[in-house]
Amino acid sequence: MLNRYARAAVTRILTPVARLLLRLGISPDAVTIIGTLGVCLGALVFFPRGQLLVGVLVITAFVFSDTIDGIMARQLDRSNRWGAFLDSTLDRLGDAAIFSGLAIWFFQGGDDRLMAWLALACLVLGSVVSYARARAEGLGMRADVGIAERADRLVAALVTTGFVGMGLPEVVLKVVLGLLAVASVVTIFQRVLLVRRQAFAQESSGTAPAGS
Repeated sequence: MLNRYARAAVTRILTPVARLLLRLGISPDAVTIIGTLGVCLGALVFFPRGQLLVGVLVITAFVFSDTIDGIMARQLDRSNRWGAFLDSTLDRLGDAAIFSGLAIWFFQGGDDRLMAWLALACLVLGSVVSYARARAEGLGMRADVGIAERADRLVAALVTTGFVGMGLPEVVLKVVLGLLAVASVVTIFQRVLLVRRQAFAQESSGTAPAGS
């Protein structure tokens, strides 16, 4: 949802930043890698210590690299498969770090096992959501549907975590993580059903999917 409605506005805001980085001689790949390292450090250093607000602020400072590197690549007219592969792979690491950091805290100092298990559920189900789309595209089909895309999940989790770090009752984060887990399951089914329709349509028309 956010990908559809907010991407254009965010791109306009971040384009000057991308141009500045290019003038400084920084490559899109470097931005991708540095951004992922920043997200992972913010999540795995601060969340396990219970410093939720600080962790969210550090992650937020780096998370927009995911958009900036794409703008830089387009400015250089260098949008390619390598960049897309690197970006997608490191995105999974960043997502895993965020939900793992929350799970570690709530398994240990936060002492809330249900919250920890919900964070792990979001991690696993989010990975399946992303894999379903990647696998579909590898077979020449599309699976870009769903009520819980990556941006939606991250914004909901990070905003709520930040407010909990400022004193909001933890039960709010528990509810949000539970809803994200359910929404991820729904998204997986939406993508599976879409790919199923395409696969059967291709079979009935005699067209074999690419990569099969």
